[in-house]
Amino acid sequence: IELFTSSLNQLKLAQQKFLESQECLNKVSPENNSKDILVPLTSSMYVPGQLSDVSTVLVDVGTGYYVEMEVSKGKEYFKRKIDFVTKQMEKVQPVLAEKYKMKQVTVEILQLKIQNQMQAQQSAGPAKA
Repeated sequence: IELFTSSLNQLKLAQQKFLESQECLNKVSPENNSKDILVPLTSSMYVPGQLSDVSTVLVDVGTGYYVEMEVSKGKEYFKRKIDFVTKQMEKVQPVLAEKYKMKQVTVEILQLKIQNQMQAQQSAGPAKA
């Protein structure tokens, strides 16, 4: 259960990052050409910059590789990634729910067995004395 929960959380984080990237691409337009922006160097450090080319963007495609593509192609790329991650989440969620139900059934059975054993010990205890 922990593995599937962890996987689902990682998929949600990936989906959120792709959504944020897609939203950023919506702000890259000709009317924003030459405007001042803050460029992220790390997750907490930004430097001032200026948009010099609003027709193409660099897209991180993973493992340190970046691809230059048109803004529309970038939007399509992130849409495909979001759709893929969403489908993976839809696959994991039913498995997680089933595993959780199995855990609940197992716990209930164990509790019932413990309760029966305790009752048997209590009824056998006074008879032996």
